[in-house]
Amino acid sequence: MSAYFLLIPILFPILGGAFVGVRHMRVRRHRELFVGVVTLLTSLMVWYMLWNRPESDALILNLAGNLAVKFHVDGMSCVFAGLVSVLWPLAALYAFEYMRKEGKENVFFSFYTMTYGITLGIAFSANLMTMYMFYEMLTLVTIPLVMHELDHKSIVATRKYVNYSIGGAAFAFIGFISILTFGDTLDFTYGGVLSAEAIAENGNLLQFIYVLAVMGFGVKAALFPFHGWLPSASVAPTPVTALLHAVAVVKAGAFAIIRITYYCFGADFLRGTTAQYVVLGLAAFTIVYGSAKALKEQHCKRRLAYSTVSNLSYIIFSAALMTPAGLVGGLAHMIFHGIMKITLFFCIGAVMIKTGRKYLWEMEGLAKRMPFLFTVYTIAGLALVGIPPLTGFVSKWYIATAAVAEGSVMAKVGLAALMVSALLTAMYILQVAVRAWLPSKDFQPESVRSLEVPGNYMRIPLGILCGLIVVLGVHSQPLIDFLTKIASGVL
Repeated sequence: MSAYFLLIPILFPILGGAFVGVRHMRVRRHRELFVGVVTLLTSLMVWYMLWNRPESDALILNLAGNLAVKFHVDGMSCVFAGLVSVLWPLAALYAFEYMRKEGKENVFFSFYTMTYGITLGIAFSANLMTMYMFYEMLTLVTIPLVMHELDHKSIVATRKYVNYSIGGAAFAFIGFISILTFGDTLDFTYGGVLSAEAIAENGNLLQFIYVLAVMGFGVKAALFPFHGWLPSASVAPTPVTALLHAVAVVKAGAFAIIRITYYCFGADFLRGTTAQYVVLGLAAFTIVYGSAKALKEQHCKRRLAYSTVSNLSYIIFSAALMTPAGLVGGLAHMIFHGIMKITLFFCIGAVMIKTGRKYLWEMEGLAKRMPFLFTVYTIAGLALVGIPPLTGFVSKWYIATAAVAEGSVMAKVGLAALMVSALLTAMYILQVAVRAWLPSKDFQPESVRSLEVPGNYMRIPLGILCGLIVVLGVHSQPLIDFLTKIASGVL
């Protein structure tokens, strides 16, 4: 199969989303059908491309020298594109029901659909040039989604998102220019592209630049102290926050950090250096910090946002161990966290849009009215805590064992951070479930009896996601075997 077919799943949702914005579809059923078909067809094309991987690269445009726009499918592409293509149709279906009360649906679904194509552009990028270009496009296309409400809070949140993203782009650009200057190529190559001469003559400088690049891409991955935009962005509609916090934006940041670590600078060069320890330290601190902030937060969606801050650094920490086992753990958590967190956001978002309740104390007794919703929330929450045999346990086990095997002081610090975070996660996740299932003695059942419950457009995605959490937890070995091949440089 020609690699140029990779352009189709990238361009198709971009053009489809643009059509929704220009056409201004007034009949909701027609718009939902169109968006649903575009999203599902895109996912089917992605699955076909992943199953029949082209061996060659697709060179689309050569600007000058090594500055080329190229696409390909390798193991890393399979992980990110596979995750995105599974979750996006479910997110679109959920959004159909959610956005009926939010309004401005044409604008929303226009940018929501275009974001899918741009995210796939990041996943299928064959070199640093292409990834950086689509990475910045992702910022631009998600700005209208964050400020969808156009009220004061959403505008302030958007400004913060843009400011953080611009700063991150500047740091990431330094890394891009450095790889262009000191690397043999911009193409992603397992083991890195830095020449031996460049490492010998500029080793300390390259370590410093690597840390800057991690911080730059770490803005979208909410690495402390560049995490502030993420909780603020929770003012956006829940399909957007779920998209930002579980699938597209934050995972693009983690994906980019893994790419520059293993496919640009090279783990062999970075292992045992000060640069590695700085990144491990930042990630370990962020893991505990995000969990502590989540426990303190009373707004349920912001609580989940801080949880994302913490869990993204699980991925960064594991990848920064610079070992194949660490990469396996990081990739596993990238996949499993995406599924668990989008499920939790969907549950809380359904409560918010149907009942108007947002805060922890307002969850009192809601499971009496919404047993299916809170059953799904509880299962996803237990998975995020790391209770076996669910998905969260699997990925956290591989991260922890990789840290023990690596054996350095910073790895042990990170392991301690994981243990503290697990306790805090149990507290901030289960507080919601306990209040919903076990209300206080003075709870009045009449207070929830008349509340609206989620419809099938919300229930179906939640049921599928809950099934994935269970199935991938008890039958994770095929996926782990696939990730091991990626971490070994085979795929």
